[in-house]
Amino acid sequence: MALLALGINHNTAPVEVREKVAFSADAQLEALLSLQSELGSQESVILSTCNRTEIYTQSENLTHPALMAWLAQFHSVEQHTLQSNSYIYEEQDAIRHLMRVASGLDSLVLGEPQILGQVKQAFVCAKDSGMVGSRFERLFQQTFSVAKKVRSDTDIGANAVSVAYASVQLAKHIFSSLDKINVLLIGAGETIELVARHLSEQKVQSMMVANRTLARAQELAAPLGAKVLTLAQIPEHLAEADMVISSTASQLPILGKGVVERALKNRRHQPMFLVDLAVPRDIEAEVAELDDAYLYTVDDLQQIVQQNLASRQSAAEKAEAMIDIAVRDFVQWHDAQASMDLVRDYRAQSEANKQKLQERALKQLADGKNPEEVIVELANKLTNSLIHAPTQAIKEAALSQDNNSLSLLQRALGLEKI
Repeated sequence: MALLALGINHNTAPVEVREKVAFSADAQLEALLSLQSELGSQESVILSTCNRTEIYTQSENLTHPALMAWLAQFHSVEQHTLQSNSYIYEEQDAIRHLMRVASGLDSLVLGEPQILGQVKQAFVCAKDSGMVGSRFERLFQQTFSVAKKVRSDTDIGANAVSVAYASVQLAKHIFSSLDKINVLLIGAGETIELVARHLSEQKVQSMMVANRTLARAQELAAPLGAKVLTLAQIPEHLAEADMVISSTASQLPILGKGVVERALKNRRHQPMFLVDLAVPRDIEAEVAELDDAYLYTVDDLQQIVQQNLASRQSAAEKAEAMIDIAVRDFVQWHDAQASMDLVRDYRAQSEANKQKLQERALKQLADGKNPEEVIVELANKLTNSLIHAPTQAIKEAALSQDNNSLSLLQRALGLEKI
């Protein structure tokens, strides 16, 4: 029973290819059933996110080309496009890849936590559709366990690795609690949107969003319950802000030293934390000269990010060692299951043979045949059925001079000599 993993991710394919093979929730269910009916997959899980599409499946005779052809046909994509932008793993390599993905070691941002939830969601979808059996149940539960252990026992996700997140983390060191502070966000682009999300996660209740285009500011502010300002209104509201984070595309500074100085005076010199994430800068460098103004630029935060990335790389090495152990444990469990299956099949075969010969003997007795003849025939037939397969194995090993197999058969049959 072969385990295969076929995938396309941010490392192997551009977004225009990734989006062609992404699965919607409805398509995911359809695809799982198609894998079963068309390829004979006995267990399958499909993971589809903005950065990756991966298919984990096990089947009796499924090959890499067949799985690739199925994916191309399902999404109406040229097969050669997938071949040049994808990767395939099997058995232990597939197991290790799955565990690395769930642990955030294969993510665009090393150690990002969202992927574990996405893997869990993919597993639940597959299980609900009846495509998870005992092997995948064990594999994915062990994957979730090691991913949780990686997150709790290493610093893989402990430090900020984006300037947006780093600015919020830095604020936590300056303010004892973020839920009571008032924040002014200048700009409404992707960076400020990410900052707003991190601030919301830190329970910040009071926010203002200032932007050149009010419609875009309102779009960002609405879900946050934030106040909307024009850039011209900033000076009259700046004194209300304990923290200012700015990221615009302006070619000229938005905040000058004089404006900040007046705001600090109105605040009676309560400290103000300012983060300038823009290039060119939104906040004049001279602001840093003011008492009670703590100004950080994107370069300051990049240094923090680089240090934290190095820290995550160190944590990733520990995580890889933990995953190696988890892979070994799963393989040992699977091998033990295989040996148990062998014992069960051998016992079932022997029991079926015994039952067949026993029924024949009882029928002969009921028909009045001599009991002694019946017993002798039963003993001969039962003995022949038991020794036939081992005898053939011994002959084949002897002919090929396979001494290892001969020794194994000798021990298995309880013989001192063969």
